[in-house]
Amino acid sequence: MKIYKLPSGTLLEKDATYFLGPSLYWNELLGRENLKEYLNFESKGWRELKEEEAQKLLDVGLLSPMGDQEIWAAGVTYFRSRTARMEESQDAGGADFYDKVYAADRPELFFKATASRVSPPGGKLNIRKDSTWDVPEPELTLLISPAGRIQGFTVGNDMSSRSIEGENPLYLPQAKVYQGCAAIGPCILVQDEILAEDVKIRLEIFREGQLAFTGETALSQLKRKPQELAEWLFRANTFPIGCFLMTGTGIVPDEFTLEEGDRVRIGIDEIGVLENFISKI
Repeated sequence: MKIYKLPSGTLLEKDATYFLGPSLYWNELLGRENLKEYLNFESKGWRELKEEEAQKLLDVGLLSPMGDQEIWAAGVTYFRSRTARMEESQDAGGADFYDKVYAADRPELFFKATASRVSPPGGKLNIRKDSTWDVPEPELTLLISPAGRIQGFTVGNDMSSRSIEGENPLYLPQAKVYQGCAAIGPCILVQDEILAEDVKIRLEIFREGQLAFTGETALSQLKRKPQELAEWLFRANTFPIGCFLMTGTGIVPDEFTLEEGDRVRIGIDEIGVLENFISKI
């Protein structure tokens, strides 16, 4: 099933049928250990909609499918990311760090965003004015319960300043964490089963209405599996209302930087498409 956060309610898509419910308290909702069972029970009293009615609600606009949950991220989980990070940090002498973390038992995990720094689907994502090389990072994003159990999946955009991180790996927080630095959506795919390895992640970037970049990868290229990343995140850490974890990117545009006004579309099979527009801060 898929759950969407509307400005004035909640939309549930289940078995090709749509149900409209009230606005929910998403801190409590995503902090449950039995999210799928809870939604199945609650939606029995929701109003069933025709597909056309549901689509009209979706076209009005969506909110980020979250409450006050933190968003964390994993880095260098794809070989493509390892190579790109080594290249961009070569002059700063930091290339070996990325090679070593790719091969290490312990993954790279870092804090990405509070809810106030997350842009909604269809909203504006930011690139920094003091950065010269900026890219979106399309990522499968996990919804994890307070007990560390993966309960769902969404599409994530882990915006990144390659010029700032490439100058010095210690600048990672500035390259990653700022206002409008992330987006998730358009919904949460609520299921206990991990997505199949042949699921594709696609990235499209449009500039002035024209396709400027396209790329694709598959979850089979993800070296560190979702449950492994979740277990590392929960070592010596607690998340009382649950959290989100971006699992890394396997699509890294080379010789390309985002510009103000660009449109970024990220699609993941079985979940949907997350679209945002680029602004500058």
